[in-house]
Amino acid sequence: MASNGFPLQNLPLSPRTIALVAAGVALGWGASLLFRWWRTHRARKRVVQAVTQTGFESLRDVLVPDGNGGHYHVDFLLLTTRGILVVDLRDVEGIVFGGDQMTDWTVMNGPSRSTFLNPQGALYDRVAAVRALSGEVPVEGRIVFTRRSQFPKGLPKWTLLIDALKAEFPHPDRASFQGMLERFQQGWQAVKVNTSPSSMANPRPL
Repeated sequence: MASNGFPLQNLPLSPRTIALVAAGVALGWGASLLFRWWRTHRARKRVVQAVTQTGFESLRDVLVPDGNGGHYHVDFLLLTTRGILVVDLRDVEGIVFGGDQMTDWTVMNGPSRSTFLNPQGALYDRVAAVRALSGEVPVEGRIVFTRRSQFPKGLPKWTLLIDALKAEFPHPDRASFQGMLERFQQGWQAVKVNTSPSSMANPRPL
């Protein structure tokens, strides 16, 4: 209560005070957006590094000819000690229930439930398309989920969590595998020449 008996909340605010309050609110809102962008950018960068460090060379977000006049979008192509690896990156938050024979895979995240199409078929198509370009270079494919996903019932075929990617496809000293990599270069170059940048940069948030 003010000394004259009038409630403080009834006192008019000066235009300067209103402007300062509005500026403070806008600044706080902007700082919050900037922090969220920075956190998302940093998380995305860590995920990309975790994938690309598996290969001696890599391509990201490219279009691969499907052999019928169209193209497949591929998140990552990696040149590894085992040949070329096609990576379908998935960032799904929650518990994932998926299986080789299931048409749809289910995600449970607290009270919410959603489904997405079994990605194995699309991976097979992409592997076949890359194999058609790579000649004698072996081509494999993996569906890689980030740390936000859990598979309590086990991982379906060709599916990995991102931390296991490096263990399955280690990146040893390049000199130790120089001869093998030289044998892969012709096929790898053919893949690079026949792919093009994709405008469908991985839409799944990281």
